[in-house]
Amino acid sequence: MKFGPVPLAKAEGAILAHSVALGAGRLRKGRVLDSADLAALRAAGYDSLTVARLDPGDMQEDAAALALAQALVPDPAAAGVALRAVGTGRVNVIATGPGLVQLDGARINALNHIDSAMTVATLPDLMRIEAGAMLATIKIIPYAVASSAVARACAAVQGAGAGALRLLPPVIRRATLIQTFVNTGDTGAKGHAVTAARLARRGVSLDPLCLVAHDVAPLAKALAQAGGEVVLILTGSATSDSYDTAPQALRAVGGEMVHFGMPVDPGNLLFLGRLGARPVIGLPGCAKSPALNGADWVMERVICGLEVTPAAIMSLGVGGLLTEIPTRPRPRRQGETAPFAAD
Repeated sequence: MKFGPVPLAKAEGAILAHSVALGAGRLRKGRVLDSADLAALRAAGYDSLTVARLDPGDMQEDAAALALAQALVPDPAAAGVALRAVGTGRVNVIATGPGLVQLDGARINALNHIDSAMTVATLPDLMRIEAGAMLATIKIIPYAVASSAVARACAAVQGAGAGALRLLPPVIRRATLIQTFVNTGDTGAKGHAVTAARLARRGVSLDPLCLVAHDVAPLAKALAQAGGEVVLILTGSATSDSYDTAPQALRAVGGEMVHFGMPVDPGNLLFLGRLGARPVIGLPGCAKSPALNGADWVMERVICGLEVTPAAIMSLGVGGLLTEIPTRPRPRRQGETAPFAAD
């Protein structure tokens, strides 16, 4: 592509590089100039313009952006997304429902390394989004790019099976929340309402309120009667050990513990177990707040059908220091000592 100033007489058919004022209006950048445009520009006192002109073998920005988008997402309906061309060399990838963004980072990075004129920007992998959210945007920076570079970029992201980005939709639609109380004044209403709202954003309905005494036997009975595809436990007293009340109740009905604790704060005291084929998530106390906590990340993965392993949980620490919840009984900076003195 050739780019630079040219005399007005040689600008017809070229792409206007920068918007210019023209009487009461403007000619917008990116416009392919015709003879009427040049006459108006001449009348307005212009004698030269900065323009772009495609070389043989160049691909115009909009066509190039669409080609890359289709290589990234060869089957949008199957990927749970829609491709939306907006002009100016941009195509947006929009979620058609709630779910988690799933990326092949290596393939996207490979595309971004082909030519700096071609760019793909995405949300983080496994980020939760709702219907209508943009999960990626493809942008061609100049007005055109070599067709050969586009072909190499498309080849870099095309692989066997699914494309390089997609939406993982919820596969679980119903959850049961079991709460325990220590003080008889605890109705469980707040925990149930916050959890119901949290799940509704993920397309999951919550069974009616279930509140039992904080003891192994009543909690085990509630677990045996739970009907949800995923079972959540929110205890009135924090689970402090893998053999505390809630884990022991799970074992009492034939369930198993998968993992206890996570390197995300707030959210350290989460546990993950199984009851037959169903996942059981022991929620930390911070789940009573609508603020983001580590349990959100585990629930989202479970709801969208991903296997959550101990290794996966233990890999969440980088980026796992989340915003402090204002109502936390013991804020994490409470009781800090003075800085250590250097020797």
